[in-house]
Amino acid sequence: MMKTFFSGLLRMLLKLCLFGVIGAALLFAVYFFNLDMKLTAKMEPLLTWVYDNKVKRDQHL
Repeated sequence: MMKTFFSGLLRMLLKLCLFGVIGAALLFAVYFFNLDMKLTAKMEPLLTWVYDNKVKRDQHL
């Protein structure tokens, strides 16, 4: 009974460590290749079109 508990705990810790290593590698790749700013540059025309077509409102207090 105790052996299966520790076996399950060890397996869960190994999976957690594996997910952590994979997550850190993905975050490093995004940082190293500057992928977040490249995505933002690709989205800029769409965002510019959306926000330029908004109704101008007079919001004086």
